[in-house]
Amino acid sequence: MAKPGRPGARNPGKKKGPLKGTGGHSRKALEGRGPTPKAEDRAWHPAGKRKAAEERYAAAGGKGRPGVRAVGNPNRKSPKAADDTETVTGRNSVLEALRAKIPATAMYIAQRVEMDDRVKEMLSIATNRGIPVLEVTRPELDRMAGFDGVHQGVALKVPPYSYAHPQDLLEKIIDRGEVPLLVALDGVTDPRNLGAIIRSTGAFGGQGLIIPQRRSASVNSAAWKTSAGAAARIPVALAANLTATLKEFKKQGVFVLGLDGDGDVSLPALELADRPVVIVVGSEGKGLSRLVTETCDQVVSIPISTATESLNAGIAASVALYQVSTLRGAV
Repeated sequence: MAKPGRPGARNPGKKKGPLKGTGGHSRKALEGRGPTPKAEDRAWHPAGKRKAAEERYAAAGGKGRPGVRAVGNPNRKSPKAADDTETVTGRNSVLEALRAKIPATAMYIAQRVEMDDRVKEMLSIATNRGIPVLEVTRPELDRMAGFDGVHQGVALKVPPYSYAHPQDLLEKIIDRGEVPLLVALDGVTDPRNLGAIIRSTGAFGGQGLIIPQRRSASVNSAAWKTSAGAAARIPVALAANLTATLKEFKKQGVFVLGLDGDGDVSLPALELADRPVVIVVGSEGKGLSRLVTETCDQVVSIPISTATESLNAGIAASVALYQVSTLRGAV
């Protein structure tokens, strides 16, 4: 009696290869199918779908190929994307933006929003200026408002912030017969701090801010929100090189005042507040950079309790602005 073979083992007694009479089955299976059709002739293939779309487009009287951009002037800038805007949220911010006649593209208002005087004024301004007013759900406004979700039932679509040039900013202040009081930010990367400093600058008589082109927060929706609308009134200038800009300001008689915990002079003892001043605030973690510190006419410290290690950049700027405004008799 033959022993059963192991599972998966070949029986050496059987002939290897195909059995007699099976030859040609594979060839017969392929007969009549012909060559493989081209990709554009297969309806399910992307090339086939593209071909069908072109045929429909041509039948409708269209010119050229759909989805293919016409070649024109290579130096011509392509139009900006439709979403190349900022969303301003919060009643104060939206109202200030509308009052400042910023070219908004749409205003959004939550369903069943509480109508106070600010909302009524927003609707009046938007209607008079022909800005579309769209009623949306609160979840939709939450999505538009971003991470904090605080919108108070209103939002406004505005174009990207238009920065001033530092020299133009200074010249306009001087032409108005005012004593310059500016704030420069050295590496402040939190847009909420930027927004808070914009707000404080406006509150204490400052005429504008200067931020570096690199390694700095920009005037985005978060900065708009924190500024409570002051971003619509206080210009922000963009400096290609902050150190070079400060040196140029010094040549024009502007006193550069740096804020640092290890400053040589305590802020209450400052005697130069009546001069044209630019207050330089350092980053949240590293403070003033070496080159900016060397450029400052004076580095000033704010006296604080020993129990507190340091001040937030926004708070430090507010204290310094208040001190300068007090010495000038502006507050």
